[in-house]
Amino acid sequence: LIERRGDPAVVVGPGVRTGVPLLVDNPREVGADRVMNTLAAHHLFGTACVVVDFGTSTNIDVVSAKGEFLGGALAPGIEISMDALASRAAALRSVELVAPRSVIGKNTVECLQSGVLYGTAGQVDGLVRRILSELGPKAGPVTVLGTGGLAPLMSGVSDTITSYVPDLTLLGLRLTYLRNARTAPVTSGSVNLPPEVSGRVAR
Repeated sequence: LIERRGDPAVVVGPGVRTGVPLLVDNPREVGADRVMNTLAAHHLFGTACVVVDFGTSTNIDVVSAKGEFLGGALAPGIEISMDALASRAAALRSVELVAPRSVIGKNTVECLQSGVLYGTAGQVDGLVRRILSELGPKAGPVTVLGTGGLAPLMSGVSDTITSYVPDLTLLGLRLTYLRNARTAPVTSGSVNLPPEVSGRVAR
């Protein structure tokens, strides 16, 4: 990319300015993707946020109204859970990740789809509700948003996710690049999103 574009690269790591305070026991343990999601969520919404990232793992990141990373929760990703079940149970196999006709499956495929999808939704909703209760009224309005490859599917079956942002991590990378490549600081609302991003923020 550096050779093709001729632009300097910004590698997210220690020493890179993100503007995200990491209010956790060991900031060095926080993955770069979680920092980028925190930065982008606060930039887009300007409120406290709970970010649910459906990837290899299911990451739940808690962001304060000031844009601070407060911590969160980690759980096995949907595909990892399905692969683990298929590898340990001889009679079961991986199935297409789509919503079944009903929660009560009528065949093995539907039962697996129901358990994986609605089970994950219940797990996420339970964690989000506990997080919101722990944050309390002092947190102010809280936006719960989904991102990641399976977020479109999971946002439709979750009771707590109210917004969907497909490219949240990439937006965080863009904001970090601008913050480190220019002398002027990047503050919330100061970066115009490209149409392909701003047009895909679903509320």
